[in-house]
Amino acid sequence: MRLNQQKRTPHMRSIASLLAVLFVGSLLWMGCAGSSQTASNAPSTFPEDYRRVVRPSVPVVDASGTPIQNPFYGGFNTPRPQFVDIDGDGDDDLFVQEKSDQLAFFEHVTEGDSSRLVWRSDDYRDLSIGEWFRFADLDRDGVPDLLAEQPYSHLRTYRNTGTATDPSFELYADTMRTPDGEAIFSDRQNIPNVTDLDCDGRLDLFLGRLDGTISRYEATDSTGMPTFAHVTDDFEGIEIVNQQIGVRHGANTLTFADVDDDGDSDLFWGDFFEPGLLLIENTGACGNPVLSGEPEPFPPSNPLKTSGYNAPALTDWTGNGQLDLFVGVLGGADDANASLADNFYFYEHRTDGYHLRSRQFVGGLDVGSESSVAMGDLNGNGAPDLLVANKIDPKQGATSRIYRLVRTDSTYERRGSLDLSSAYHYAPALGDLTGDGAADLVLGTWKGRIAVHRSSGDGTFSVLDDAMIQRDRRHATPVLGDLTGDGTLDLVVGAADGSVFLYRNTGSAQEPSFGQPSQILPASDARSRSAPTLHDVNRDGTLDLLIGAEEGLFVLENTGTPANPSFESSPTPVSIEGIPRLATPATGDLDGDGRVDLVSGSERGGIVLFQSQP
Repeated sequence: MRLNQQKRTPHMRSIASLLAVLFVGSLLWMGCAGSSQTASNAPSTFPEDYRRVVRPSVPVVDASGTPIQNPFYGGFNTPRPQFVDIDGDGDDDLFVQEKSDQLAFFEHVTEGDSSRLVWRSDDYRDLSIGEWFRFADLDRDGVPDLLAEQPYSHLRTYRNTGTATDPSFELYADTMRTPDGEAIFSDRQNIPNVTDLDCDGRLDLFLGRLDGTISRYEATDSTGMPTFAHVTDDFEGIEIVNQQIGVRHGANTLTFADVDDDGDSDLFWGDFFEPGLLLIENTGACGNPVLSGEPEPFPPSNPLKTSGYNAPALTDWTGNGQLDLFVGVLGGADDANASLADNFYFYEHRTDGYHLRSRQFVGGLDVGSESSVAMGDLNGNGAPDLLVANKIDPKQGATSRIYRLVRTDSTYERRGSLDLSSAYHYAPALGDLTGDGAADLVLGTWKGRIAVHRSSGDGTFSVLDDAMIQRDRRHATPVLGDLTGDGTLDLVVGAADGSVFLYRNTGSAQEPSFGQPSQILPASDARSRSAPTLHDVNRDGTLDLLIGAEEGLFVLENTGTPANPSFESSPTPVSIEGIPRLATPATGDLDGDGRVDLVSGSERGGIVLFQSQP
C-alpha cells in the first residue's frame, strides 16, 4: 500500500505548522482544510495566549439548521444540574457537576426577548464539593449557601458571606453534626436535598438511602447556619421498590417542588435502577405534608425513560409561571452507554402538560465519550471541516461512529456519521494519500489496526486498505504530516501505553509506502493514551509534536531539520486552562481569521476549542 501528499498539501492536523513556519503566504489546503498564515499575522507564542472558547464567532448548527448554543463545551457524561439565581439579576443561572469536586457555572443572560446560557467556569470559585452539591439558603439571610459532600459520605457546608449580586463562600463546617455531635452520614452516590417541607420556618434535610427509604433531619432553630437533628429513618413510610424486578432501589436523587401548584412541595425521586423519574405527590398541606401515595412515573402524559439514575431540577425557564423540568441522566442499570450523549433533558411546562424540548439543553457537540478529532477539507471548499469519533456510539451500541462537522458558507453544520465497518474506538486522521488533492481518511482502532479510506471528494470515503498497518499495541491513534520534507506524508502513531512511533513514507506521492517504525517516545504511565498531532510550536520551520493523553496535553520539540526530524527525549506539559482528560488535539484555522486554532476531543465525548487572543 502507498499513500501520498504533495508538499503543499499538509495533513489537516499539521496545516497550522506548515502555514506558520514556512512563511508561504499563498499556501492553501489542497484536499485538506486550512488557511494561509504569514509571519506578520502569526499567532503569539503557543500556548500562553490561547484561551478556551465555548461559542465561536462562526455559528454551529445541527442538521436541521438549528443553532447549537454552546457547541464547544466538551460534552456531558453524568450531568447533575441545579438552577439558582447566583448573581441576583432575577433569573436562575445553571450549575452542573460533571466531575468529582468541580462545579461548572453557566450564567443566564437575557438579550431582548431571548435568553441563553453563557459558560463562565468549569470550577466555580474553586469550591470543593466532593460527589454532589446543593445550593440552599441555609441561614435564611436571603442569599444561597452551599451544601456538599465531605469525602467520604459526610456533609460539608459553605456560608455565603457575600451579597445577592456578589456571592462569596467560606467553609462553615467540614462535617455536619447533630446537636449531640454525631456526624451525619449520607452515601456519597446519593444526592440529598434541603427544604422547609412543613412550613414551620425551619429547614428539613432529606437523605435518600440505598434501601429505598428516606431519612429526615430538621434544623434546631430558624436563624443562623443550622444544626440538623435526626427525626426519622422512615420518612412517611416511603420505600421505593422496582415494580419489575421486586427489589429496592440503589443510588438516588431527591428533589422537592410544588409541581401541581397546590401550595405544598411534592417529591421527585431518581434512582439507579429506575429508567424513569418518580413523583410522590404531597396530598396534605403546607403545614401538614402527606407523601404516602404510590410513586408515579413523570411526566404523566409522556414519562421520561432513560438508562436510569436521573437527577431532576425544576425552574420556570420559559417565564410562563409554570415550573419546567430538567433532568440530568447519570446513567443507571439500563445500558448506561446509551445516555452518554443525549443526557440533559428539558421539558417545557405548558397549560396542556409537559413537552420534551431537548435532550441536550446546554447544547454542545457531544458524540458520547472519549471523542477523537481530525481536521481537514472534506468537501473541497477550502475551509477546514472536522471529524469526531467516539469510543462506542450511544445509538449504535456495538461500534464506534465518526460524525462530520462541515463548514458551509457561513456556518458549521453537524451531519450524520460515516458509513464504516464496525470497530471499537476509531481514531481518525486526514491527509491526501493518493495524490488527487482530496483528504483521505486514515483510521486507527483500539486493537492496533490502521486502515485507509479514499476520499470521494464529497465527504464520503471508500475502503482502500483495511489493514495498512497492524500494530501489537492497543489504541492506535494516527496523524499524518511531511516530517522528512520530501513532499509525501509520513505517519506518526500513538498508543494506549503512551508510546509514539514514526513510520517514514518511502513511497511516492501517488503510492506511499511505510516500513518499520522508529520510536519517538517510549511507553509511559505519565502520558497514557497518547494522541499525537503535528504543529510548529516554536515556529522554527520544523514540525513539533502535540501529544494528547489521559493526563492532558504535552509538547515534544523537534530539534532536527525539516528533512531530518529529531525529537527531545521528554515532552513538556501544556498549561492551557481547560485542557480535557484524554485530549486528542488537532490544529487549523476554523474561523478564517488567520490564526491557528486548537481543537481537542475529550473524555466526555465533545469538542473543546482553544483560540489565540488577538
